[in-house]
Amino acid sequence: MNAVEYYKDQLEQRVLNDSGSGSGLISLRKKAILDFTRWGIPTMKNEEWKYTRITPLLDKLPELPKNGDKQIPFTVQDFQKRQLPGHELANELVFVNGLFNSDLSKLISKEIQVLPIDKMQENGMQEILENHFDHSSKYLQDGIHALNTAFLKDGIFIRVGEDLKVKKPIYIYHITDARASNILSQPRSLVLLEKNAGLQIVETFLALGQPQNLSTESFSNHVIEIVLEKDASLEYYKIQNDELTNGQVSSCHIRQLGKSLVHTVVISLEGGMIRNNLNVVMESERCEAHLYGLYFQHGKTHIDNHTIVDNRKPGCFSNELYKGVLAGESTGVFNGKIFVRQEAQKTNAYQSNKNILLSGKASVNSKPQLEIFADDVKCSHGCTVGQLDDEAFFYLESRGIPKTKARALLVGAFASDIIEHIRISPIREWVEKLLAKRLEIENR
Repeated sequence: MNAVEYYKDQLEQRVLNDSGSGSGLISLRKKAILDFTRWGIPTMKNEEWKYTRITPLLDKLPELPKNGDKQIPFTVQDFQKRQLPGHELANELVFVNGLFNSDLSKLISKEIQVLPIDKMQENGMQEILENHFDHSSKYLQDGIHALNTAFLKDGIFIRVGEDLKVKKPIYIYHITDARASNILSQPRSLVLLEKNAGLQIVETFLALGQPQNLSTESFSNHVIEIVLEKDASLEYYKIQNDELTNGQVSSCHIRQLGKSLVHTVVISLEGGMIRNNLNVVMESERCEAHLYGLYFQHGKTHIDNHTIVDNRKPGCFSNELYKGVLAGESTGVFNGKIFVRQEAQKTNAYQSNKNILLSGKASVNSKPQLEIFADDVKCSHGCTVGQLDDEAFFYLESRGIPKTKARALLVGAFASDIIEHIRISPIREWVEKLLAKRLEIENR
């Protein structure tokens, strides 16, 4: 049995037997089954997946957590060893194998409301569900995204009410426990920031496997959708420092329904195969968005960053800067798209992708794109791929700095203007230490 047949069979059984979800979610999940059956698992024949292969990961048929299964062998002690810096003063939401774990989670900010997505309808939130849930499927039209929607179970809805500025960040942990067998985890979140609300979100990913058994692998298929109303502000940070035996597709879909501010930073330092989708849809005048990314690959790892900034209304501003460092035989992909719709006059949109290759066997495919249908705009894009500057090397070595140390200084300087955009001090300092450790390993 191939992967499409296997998951289609699992989907039909679970959706038909699941009486816990509201009728609206059941219909969405049934549609997602049809979409998955029609599209299948993306292959390199699909233009959007031209350089990234995920079929081999799913052909191993990783197991799915059972509906309502809370007996997951991941203890409080296991979690405490892996908490992020600054967790004492942060809200923490924990997913284990894609299922929300309330026992490990904690909320210390009264401004935040957290509710299971499948309980929204019975709590009078049917309109929110209908208007906002799965809007991402309009932009992510592939089988892997449909698979997440179809298997929706134990997803959460996060809400910050009008005029509420949450002072303490939310740390969202995605833990995949593959110590017993290959696992497919599919966490799902929906976030609503109402008028003049403010929130900081940090997402991190952790896969556990058997150190002595490299064939034990995991795959995470993650989706978070975030909606901002007028004058809302969002800081979103994604930190990926996972095991080499983990594959991951991680999608973040942000909608700016009113004039609002979005600030995102994606840091990818470890993981066997990573595909990041980041969409920002500007649906109101004078929206503003800043997108920053840093990826540092080594060995035979692979990173694929796909971004979309969709300007649908006039007077919006976006600035995007992604930087990559690739060593060993690693491969990188950057595909950034900026859409400027006909109505979106006075748009300012900038996009840049810069890459350094530390090895002759490393490679990167960069494809910045503009699609402009308005005539009064300021838009630019560009990319660079090269090696470390020989003159800079000579300058540092002439002052007695060893070559390995000089290399670390130059790469650190290259990465620093991305890391400095992390505004949560404990997280920024932690990322700086992770980068320093990686540089130390590369220079051995």
